[in-house]
Amino acid sequence: MSSRAFGGVPLMVIGLGWIGLAAGQSAPPSGQTAPAQTVAPAPAPGHPVAVISTTLGDITVELFKDKAPVSVENFLAYVSSGFYSGTTFHRVVPGYVIQGGGFTAAMQEKPTRPPILNEATNGVSNARGTLAMARTRALRSATSQFFINLVDNRKLDHRSYAPEEFGYAVFGRVLSGMDVVDRIAAVKTGSLGPHADVPAEPVVIKAVTVRNAAGR
Repeated sequence: MSSRAFGGVPLMVIGLGWIGLAAGQSAPPSGQTAPAQTVAPAPAPGHPVAVISTTLGDITVELFKDKAPVSVENFLAYVSSGFYSGTTFHRVVPGYVIQGGGFTAAMQEKPTRPPILNEATNGVSNARGTLAMARTRALRSATSQFFINLVDNRKLDHRSYAPEEFGYAVFGRVLSGMDVVDRIAAVKTGSLGPHADVPAEPVVIKAVTVRNAAGR
């Protein structure tokens, strides 16, 4: 996978940039996952809501523009340009994260906008169901890739200003569709060239659309 692990998390340079899972890095032991959400929570007033439509279903997310204004503006700019259509969840690590938003089904990395500020110091934890910016080991390297936490990944939170503990910026949460997230997390994966944890059958992001709180 690209050095952009969770596009990135140091634990997972997940192509997630560095979402804590960097490519080739092993994930921590799986913990018990919470049951799928049955009643979608309401977004906070003024928060944008986006729908990530994939080949396995829709994931509706709330974007924390008050806590992560730079990350949210960046995400919405990619949405507005249609960038995410045809990208995939290219890295899937059960018990950890799913990462996407940067590679096509052919595992070609798309050109991106310049990297953004790392907002990991915003106090929002990498809890199950939250979205965070992926990056490389470089602290300000996040571009288009993001990941969704499958469990409470506290080690990905900001703990200090040391590079290895700076953390990954959370900028949203899943309102509905955690069953889809868990379905993606359960797909069969393998290696493809230099990339690990790649779904055997691509999980494609068909489109990302923004709607208002009323669902329109």
